[in-house]
Amino acid sequence: MYNKPTLKLLALGLIGMSMIGAAQARDQIRIVGSSTVFPFSTAVAEEFGRSTSFKTPVVESTGSGGGFKLFCSGVGDGYPDITNASRAIKSSEVELCAKNGVNEIVEITIGFDGIVLANSKKAKQMDLRLKDIWLALAKNVIVDGEFVANPYKYWNEVNTSLPHIKIEVLGPPPTSGTRDAFAELALEGGCKQFPAVKAIKAQDKNKYKALCHTIREDGAYIEAGENDNLIVGKLQANPDAVGVFGYSFLEENSDVIQGSIVEGSLPTFDNISEKTYKVSRSLFFYVKKAHVGVVPGMQEYLNEFVSDKAMGEFGYLAGKGLIPLPEAELDKTRNIAKNLTTLSK
Repeated sequence: MYNKPTLKLLALGLIGMSMIGAAQARDQIRIVGSSTVFPFSTAVAEEFGRSTSFKTPVVESTGSGGGFKLFCSGVGDGYPDITNASRAIKSSEVELCAKNGVNEIVEITIGFDGIVLANSKKAKQMDLRLKDIWLALAKNVIVDGEFVANPYKYWNEVNTSLPHIKIEVLGPPPTSGTRDAFAELALEGGCKQFPAVKAIKAQDKNKYKALCHTIREDGAYIEAGENDNLIVGKLQANPDAVGVFGYSFLEENSDVIQGSIVEGSLPTFDNISEKTYKVSRSLFFYVKKAHVGVVPGMQEYLNEFVSDKAMGEFGYLAGKGLIPLPEAELDKTRNIAKNLTTLSK
């Protein structure tokens, strides 16, 4: 017969073994998250599967927001090991993770990306200001000093130098990190140039954010899901439409689509790297530290991703459109991956 303290220890041991056993029941890394990071993560997963004895990781494109929701749901076999993201994790998502026992998260910055506004090569290349983008796509805009529901239907109504073409923009849904970054960099970038909006920011930051980030819902902006390749196909079918997605998809389809000039700068590899293209951002993936050493190949996958042959200046990810980190930043990222340095609370 066991006494009560012994029974308690046995119970705790069984719980611990079941948690470990649950993760060990899966011998394949599971990755979710950003559609923008998806092609880079897939390339690393395939190389990892070819060059090691581990199984090729399963990579799903769920969008950054959807990825964080899945990633933060818990620890163990039923939950993803890694989530890709085209924006940094939000404090609310860190709190959700903590609530569900995901307390040690490793953030890996993989490089830079530009958010492209592109159209078919059959059409004239767009030359846009950030102001034009906000006026074309915001739910409410300034007309004669007043905030009103967006009345603009054609690009030349926003800026007379633009063509008389119906405003029709295909872009990602609210769950997408690309959508978040587009709102912050492009829409807010144009919105805050109006003095009346600056005044609102000083008085009410929530109202300011709603005004600058909220996209119109009258059909001018069409949510095209998390599949950026689908947007590319629709641009080919409709030369009047404009699509919003990451630079890598422009790079992959440069024979049929072209990036718009924004504030005098084209979305090119060099311009994004040098930050002269204004609509650019960092890309990430997040690792569940509790799964490293439990799900086979986790540390080895990290090592492959941050290796010079993958993330280096001439690595295979640069060939797929990833803008590499500067050497000092890459060294910092490698140290984080090696030491599994977690986010500070």
